[in-house]
Formats: sequence, C-alpha cells, structure tokens
Amino acid sequence: MGGGRWRSVLSGVWRSITVWAASTVTMLVLAGVLPDFQLQSDTGDSATRIALTAAAGAGVFGLLSSLVWPLLVRALLLVPALVLGLLVFFLNGSLLLIALRINPSGRGEAAPETAVVVAAVMSAVASATGAALAVRDDDAYRRRLYRLADRRRRATGGAGPSSPGTVFLQLDGVGHDVLCEAVAGGLMPTVAEWLGAGPGTGRGTLPRAGRGPTHRLTSWRTDWSSQTGASQLGILHGTNHDVPAFRWYEKDSGEVMVCNRPSSAAELQRRAVERTGEGGLLAFDGASRGNLFSGGAEQLALVLSMAARRGPDNRSRAGYFAYFSDPANAVRTAMSFVAEVFREIGQSTRARLGKCRPRVKRGGLYPFIRAFATVVERDVVVAAVIGDMLAGRAAVYADLVAYDEVAHHSGPRSRDAQRVLERLDRSLALIAKVAEHAPRPYRIVLLSDHGQSPGETFLTRYGLTLGDLVRAGCGLPVPRRVRRTHSGAEARSAVRAALRRPVEEGGQYRPSHRPAEPLVLASGNLGLVSFPDVPHRMSREEIDRRHPALLSTLANHPGVGFVLVRSEEHGGLVLGAHGAEVPVDELSDEHPGPLADFGPGAADAVRRTHGFPHTADLMVNSWYDPEEGEVLAFEEQIGSHGGLGGAQGRPFLMSPVALSAPVEDGGELVGAERVHHVLRRWLRESDGPQVPLTARRKDRRAA
Repeated sequence: MGGGRWRSVLSGVWRSITVWAASTVTMLVLAGVLPDFQLQSDTGDSATRIALTAAAGAGVFGLLSSLVWPLLVRALLLVPALVLGLLVFFLNGSLLLIALRINPSGRGEAAPETAVVVAAVMSAVASATGAALAVRDDDAYRRRLYRLADRRRRATGGAGPSSPGTVFLQLDGVGHDVLCEAVAGGLMPTVAEWLGAGPGTGRGTLPRAGRGPTHRLTSWRTDWSSQTGASQLGILHGTNHDVPAFRWYEKDSGEVMVCNRPSSAAELQRRAVERTGEGGLLAFDGASRGNLFSGGAEQLALVLSMAARRGPDNRSRAGYFAYFSDPANAVRTAMSFVAEVFREIGQSTRARLGKCRPRVKRGGLYPFIRAFATVVERDVVVAAVIGDMLAGRAAVYADLVAYDEVAHHSGPRSRDAQRVLERLDRSLALIAKVAEHAPRPYRIVLLSDHGQSPGETFLTRYGLTLGDLVRAGCGLPVPRRVRRTHSGAEARSAVRAALRRPVEEGGQYRPSHRPAEPLVLASGNLGLVSFPDVPHRMSREEIDRRHPALLSTLANHPGVGFVLVRSEEHGGLVLGAHGAEVPVDELSDEHPGPLADFGPGAADAVRRTHGFPHTADLMVNSWYDPEEGEVLAFEEQIGSHGGLGGAQGRPFLMSPVALSAPVEDGGELVGAERVHHVLRRWLRESDGPQVPLTARRKDRRAA
C-alpha cells in the first residue's frame, strides 16, 4: 500500500473519530437542554458515566445509520420523493430510539418527538463536521474522487475508454439573454470561465478575459410550443410531431394529454420511437437523469415517462437510492429542503407586503413544490451525473429544473431567480471538477429547452380568464368571479361589439338553449379551444354557424395576438384584430400579417403546427409587446412559456469549441428536431455512435 493510500486511510479514520466526538458532544448538550431526553438513570450518574453513555449512544447511532439506512431507503423507493424527504427526520429519530435501547449502558431515554429533533441535530452536526474537515484538508476532496474513480476502474477491469464521453446539462427555462446577463453580472462564474468572459458592466454583454474560451454560445429558436415537453421530446427522440402545446385534448381518445403526466409522457415517447424507428439520443451506453423522456437510455433516474411503469423494469427511482443511501446526503438535503420552504415563504411575503407587480399567489403547496425542484431534484440529479461520469458512460443527459420553477412565480429576471442561477453554477463547477477524475475525458454541453417571457397574467389585466372569454363569445354564462379592472373595460367593450347585444356585468347573459360547452386549456400564453362533441377538427365555417360571435370576440380582444383556425376554403387561417384574415400558406416573414409582432420564423412555426393531427379547433396566442418583451399568460404565471412571443422562444446551446459549430456562419438553428441532429453529430465526433432501436433488438435476438 503506497504512502498516498495510507494517508487517505488515516485521514478517513481521523474524520470518523472527529465526527463521532462531535456527535457525542452534541448528544450531551441536547441532554442538558431537552427535558424529555436524558443520558442517566433516575438516581443520577457521575459525569464520566454520562459521557460514556453519550459516546456509546453516538457510536451505535452512527453504526445503525451506516448499516440500516441504505436498507430503509431501498425499501422506501416506491414512496414519492417529496414524502421521502420529509420521512428522513422520522426515520433518523427511529434509529436513535433503537440506538438508545441497545446502548450497553442502558441509561438512554427519549420521547419519540424528542428523538426526531435530537437525531436531526446530530446528523446535521456530523455532516457539517465532516464537510468542515474536508474543506480544511486541501487534498481530501481530490483524494475522495480518485478513490471513487479507482473503484470504478477496478470493477470494470482497467482504464476507461480513451474516446471522450459527452454530458448534456439542460438548464430548464434559462433563455439566451438571461444566461448572457447572468454571466455579465458575475452570477455564473463557471459559465463565464467556459466562455472566456469576465465580469462585465454592460447588460447582456460578454467581455473577454485574458483566458480563451473553451465553449461557444449559440441561440436557437423553439417551435410554436415553446415548452419542455415539445423541446425535450424533439431533442432526445428526434421528433416532436403532433405536440401542439403543453396540454391538449385529443378527440379520438377523449383524453387530455399533459406533458408532465407520466402516462402522457410514456405515450408521447412511444409515438416518437414509432415515428423515427430509433431508440433515441442516449440509446448507446447512455443515462437519462431528471428528464421527461428516456432518450433510449438504459440508465434512468427521475425519468417521468418511466414513472408509470410497474415492476422490476422501472429503474427510474434507483437514483433516489443511490443518493439517499448515504445518511449524510439524506439529512443535508432534508434540511436544505426545509430551509428552501422558509426561504420561499419569506420571499413571497416580502413581495406581497411590498405590493410588487406583477405578482401571483404563491401559497398552498407551492413552497414544497419549489423546494423539491430546487433542492431534492437538483441534488439527486447532480449526484447521478457524477456517478455516470465516474462509471465512464458514453452519453449523459440531465435536466435541472430549478430556475424554471422559480421564474414562473417570481419572474425570469427576479432576484429569487438569480439566486437559483448562482446555485446552479456551483453545481456545474462540481460536475466539471469531477470530470477531471473520470476514467475517460468528458465534454460538457450546456443547453436550455426554452426561455421565459415576463408579463402579468391575462386574468390580472382583464379580470377574466381565457375560458371566461370563450364562454362569453359562445353566449354561455360566465362565472361571477369576473371582476372589474382598468383594462377589463376595454375588453368588455370588445365583447359587446362582437356579440352585437348587451352583456350584463359579470357575464350573466344566458341563451335560450345551451349547446355543448367548449374545453379551454392553457399552456403559458398559448390557449387551446376544443369542442369535444364534434369528432373532427372544426372549421371556421362550422364554428361561425354554431357561435357566430366567437371568432371575432377572440380575434378583436386586446389581450389576444392572433387565432389559428381551419378553413374549408383556405385550409388554415390566421385571424387578427380589425378583421385581418390571412391563409397560413400565404404567411411569410416578408408578409406576416397578424404575426408581424412575433418576429422571424413565426409563420413557419404556425404553419407546421397547423398540420398536426391533434391541433385544437382554435389555437389562441396572447398579445405580445415587442418593445418590452412581455406576454399575457393564460395561466397564473408571471414568467411563462408555451407560445410565441419574446424570450420564451430563444433558448441557448453552449458547446465545447473542440466540437464542430452547431450551424454554419450566418445560419440559424431552428426547432428541437434540428438540435437533436446537432447533438447526434457531436456524439459521432466523440466516437459515440448511436445504435438504432431496430439494430439493438436484432442484437438482443441474436444473443
């Protein structure tokens, strides 16, 4: 055994002894503070006896945590992750009670609720002590990574492949402009170093530092449906055909498809594989972490399309075991989870008291949902990526959703969202550090699936939802919740003019008969209107016969940018204000018609979606202000995405300069399917060929 290995062993023993001593002291302090926790008999004991009891209790607790905790986590893999995070405290408390019962001194005693507190504090102190010792030891972290890499190499029988692997890290919802501003403002020093940029003074600029860049930054343009479901399906599986929005109604099955619903994600992935005939981007020695879709990977963790599966084939939850099997990880993440919940409560309270505008409600379960996205999912995904790199896998694709979740409710450029970007940058730095110790070289590609466009909600501005507006245009009763707003007066005037009849305040006009009601779904600032009683996609002529005022009500509303509808005469028709009507086949960047404010490429995006089998009867895109970059979300979000308009459609792609350029000079990268082909090309350049699904099946049959 070499001197370095001896030093590593001695360092580990020293840290274990120090952590045990810290836990013993913590137990003594808590025994003196908490009335329901004692380390002595009722008749009293000497200080030495109490100290020995504490030391024995701390030792037994640590031993149980090391031996029993991994088994508990594996048994609880079917428990939802949010619940598992909260169970950490209670499981630790149970282990402490067991430790006190089997303590050789037999003098430990604690109430169950007190045991939870004591175990949490002891685990936190042990974790903090271990982390502090590692920080003080300059080489501790490096030696730990070397040990992990050595174990992997010995398990695989030697050194890893010489060809580079590729790690694709998706920063969900981070637009190109937001990334540039974060780099220029010093929020993301790791990304700045990759781009060869230093702290800047101009907003959105990337001033060059002395060191050259290792990566290049490219923006790309999403499809009309600028959301994770459409973008990630296209990126990982090569097609997002027939994904018109985040949620939509399919008349042939009578089902509402929702991209973040496990059953829907599984069906979308099945359709994509069937359409392309291939497994996906990660079909060859790949890993999918925290994504909606698997990309054909064998190694899975937190993959939604696999979450609906039952039985041993569902490996998506294995990432929880790999992470939470370490009790220090479990407690650290659980405590960070609680801290994030209180952070969100504090931030939302300040926003409410400060009367910030725009603002949405952030109560109920949202603080816990945010904490899961920004803490639990981030920690598990990052740990899984590190494990993949140390295992030497050829391709890894991971989605970090923290920014997107916070930006929806706090705003894309809010201080809350900026802090999330800072924490994400630290995760990137950790992954880059691990890459130095992996058994093969790695190229890190950073990308996003969409951006976010700011703006107040449609409801806040006009006092009614898109569903209320559709019902009014159909002559159906509108709920009394509709309220007065300054902009709402203008909207109500437009409704009255379209209906050519008085509309009672509160929308209480009631027709003599009540036809089948429309189904209205929202995907950011994109609304979808379907008539479930009609088995086919209704035409403009059919809608006019049934609801003569509906189309003019929508097209002339100040909060609506344009409406797409099928026409028996023109095929597809885009409707705008003041009677504007342009067939989709005649739309172009030179003659955009009602799409003029939405920029280049809008016509092609609308035309493509019009050809989908499950496009809604009406596709309604909100108003967009090109000067301020604002949209009006049909959902309760002040940072939204899902339709056309602004930064939501301009994500980024950041790739190592060692790889070929994504597009030729002067070219533009348009659509998630194009991004898929670029990533495939880079994998080929890294000697990581992708095996089609059909070929893989033949190989298995031959075997």
